[in-house]
Amino acid sequence: MPDHTHSHMWPGVPLALASAILFGASAPFAKLLLDSTDPQLLAGLLYLGAGVGLSAVHAGRAVLGIVAPEAPLRRSDLPWLAVVVLFGGVAGPLFLMLGLSQTSASSGSLLLNLEGLATMGIAWLVFRENVDQRLLLGAAAILAGAVVLSWQGQGVRFDRGALLIAAACLAWGIDNNLTRKLSSADPVLISLIKGLAAGSVNLALGLARGADLPSIGTISAAAIVGFLGVGVSLVLFVLALRHLGAARTGAYFSLAPFIGAVVALVLLHEPVTAQLVVAGLLMGIGLWFHLAERHDHEHEHEAMEHEHSHVHDEHHQHVDDGPATEPHSHWHRHEPMRHKHVHYPDLHHRHGHRHS
Repeated sequence: MPDHTHSHMWPGVPLALASAILFGASAPFAKLLLDSTDPQLLAGLLYLGAGVGLSAVHAGRAVLGIVAPEAPLRRSDLPWLAVVVLFGGVAGPLFLMLGLSQTSASSGSLLLNLEGLATMGIAWLVFRENVDQRLLLGAAAILAGAVVLSWQGQGVRFDRGALLIAAACLAWGIDNNLTRKLSSADPVLISLIKGLAAGSVNLALGLARGADLPSIGTISAAAIVGFLGVGVSLVLFVLALRHLGAARTGAYFSLAPFIGAVVALVLLHEPVTAQLVVAGLLMGIGLWFHLAERHDHEHEHEAMEHEHSHVHDEHHQHVDDGPATEPHSHWHRHEPMRHKHVHYPDLHHRHGHRHS
């Protein structure tokens, strides 16, 4: 029987919003650390903090005998993982740190909304993920907020800091869409590999340029910010991708800049300007459009086989070999079926759409 016990928003939307809160709050703290740290070194330290922290979590699971009900990474996943590390772990954080060093933390935080637009645009135009009118209206409002934020005197001017942050958002937009291809695998393993690999590259490049390592206290602070704002946030983001798809996860992740801007105003005592308020309102309207979406139509599932963490719900009616606890992960087959319910483009709803 169909299982509609939980809202269609559960657990994808809470996962995406929690990821956004952690990442958004990390930007102002990173801005503080830039006062005593080279931008490229800080990008490396943040991701190494994420990788080391998640490695401890992964090792702790093994020591305690906690079996994560997740699918393993396969050889066919490695090329995608390498590109994800390059765009999302090396280029994105480096551009962000360079951009934050040349603009205010509150403005930089709000400009991170462009990541959601980049993610949605790539998902829609390149990967043909369904995007409806509400998502487009929300995207337009967010873009308008970014324009207001960049308005200087007689027109829009993206200074060097803003352009670098926009480049970071584009890199993460590519990263988010490619990470979707890995989202059925263990998110802790994906995130720790990304953190260790990307962090090592940026740290090595920064040291090769002659940058000096900061104090132990600064390194420790960067590790904590990286573990929470990058590592844990990324684990939650990968899980959200599994349930929502790239466009909608990016849309909900648009909450991150508001969190960052508010933390920056309190933490760094930056001024509250009319420009900032108007931009925040426009971006808030955009987020509301995203939250108000309801995608419901009759759709058909083709036969497919894959592996991921699951429970025996309406999409998983197969028989297991022997008793099994839920959730669990194993290779399983989906038989063709046709039904109607509210859904997102998750692992089981990546069908096409016909529009009249």
